[in-house]
Amino acid sequence: MNYFVLIGIAIIIVGFIFKLDVVAVVLISGLVTGLIAKMGLVEVLNAIGTGFVNNRYMSLFFISFPVIAIMERYGLKLRAAECIKKIKGASAGMVIWLYIVIRTIASAFSIRLGGHVQFIRPLILPMAEGAARKNIKLTDEDIEKIKGLAGASENYGNFFGQNIFPVASGVLLITGTLKEQGLDISNIDVAKYSILAGVAMVLIALVQCWLFEKHLRKGEKSDV
Repeated sequence: MNYFVLIGIAIIIVGFIFKLDVVAVVLISGLVTGLIAKMGLVEVLNAIGTGFVNNRYMSLFFISFPVIAIMERYGLKLRAAECIKKIKGASAGMVIWLYIVIRTIASAFSIRLGGHVQFIRPLILPMAEGAARKNIKLTDEDIEKIKGLAGASENYGNFFGQNIFPVASGVLLITGTLKEQGLDISNIDVAKYSILAGVAMVLIALVQCWLFEKHLRKGEKSDV
């Protein structure tokens, strides 16, 4: 085994330690690793290009991190909380349940709307907290519970909604696996039954959010 190819990892570590240009460090590491592995220059460049094309959408995901951080820095969370406070009758449970409905519908049409980093942290969580603080004196434990339910809402909507779309990756995986076991099933069949599961989830989530709100209201300001 040629352990010299690990020099590429050492190059990346040294580059990061000295805060050199990230793209240049990664490219040099890739070139050196390929050449040490006795690959031709054209073959190395082809491998780097193929890897970039296959994973190009990952860069969009990472770009969202600094963008959201800047938005939070300039008051996104504060504005979201202030807006929800102006809505009469808004509650933490209602905000979270509405997001579950929206997230489920979006996933059912394969619309990439949502995400713990992109939506829950900067928008849904501060909106839910803002709605709760209108009438309730929140404790640290209450805030942690709101965070938990807000995070769960993303999982609910995404997990149960995505399989309603007939050509979603999850549907294709389910169909392929069942066909290998000798079951005659189509993508439409999986999507059809996923609708029932999605509707059931939304109704159960409604009950959960109602019970959650009822529990929170034990600490209403008028009682404190």
